[in-house]
Amino acid sequence: MTRLTLFCGVAGLVLASPSPPAIGASERPVPCASPRACLVPDEDLALVSRLPLAAPELGTDVAGAAGAAVDRARAAPTIVAEAGPMAPPPAAPAPRPQSSVRIVVSLPQQKLYVFKAGELVASSTVSTGRKGYATPVGRFPILQKKVKHRSTTYDNAPMPYMQRLTWSGVALHAGHVTGRPASHGCIRLPHSFARKLYGMTNFGTTVTITRERPSSPGEALKLS
Repeated sequence: MTRLTLFCGVAGLVLASPSPPAIGASERPVPCASPRACLVPDEDLALVSRLPLAAPELGTDVAGAAGAAVDRARAAPTIVAEAGPMAPPPAAPAPRPQSSVRIVVSLPQQKLYVFKAGELVASSTVSTGRKGYATPVGRFPILQKKVKHRSTTYDNAPMPYMQRLTWSGVALHAGHVTGRPASHGCIRLPHSFARKLYGMTNFGTTVTITRERPSSPGEALKLS
């Protein structure tokens, strides 16, 4: 009975005791028990924020754990969100240089114009495809060049200074020129002119074949 009375009395004292007063803003904080318990600087907080921290267990020195986390963050390599500019992709094959030479062939005029850098540098009479073998119209790049070539379609006929426009057999080449349609679809050139033109062009040079009849070299250039 005496022990029960004593226990109740102690319990009453505990319940009746007032709560500890809150620390005011003006009160001086209790000095840190250790350096690790002091306020962590902002830059260290930024370091710690990058590391996953598990919840502390009971009895853990929280201040010491925070300090250890700061040390690990300082030792770890800094991870940057953007690693700087990416390495350039593998270089693509260099584009084939564009020729400044433009060639225009007028079917009604049976005439060929050669322009370089926008200026007329040469012209010649030609013979294009006769009836039933019409020379196609349009813009064609030079696909193949060969000084000595023979036709694989028409009895091994010679086609000197051949410059192929289509894989179906249309080409610029030296041949008999009459000033009117006479070929099987190719564009025949005088021999000396064919040699000269061969040295002025390269692969990709554009040849425009048109049914227009330009009244001047300037109008022919606009068709190219």
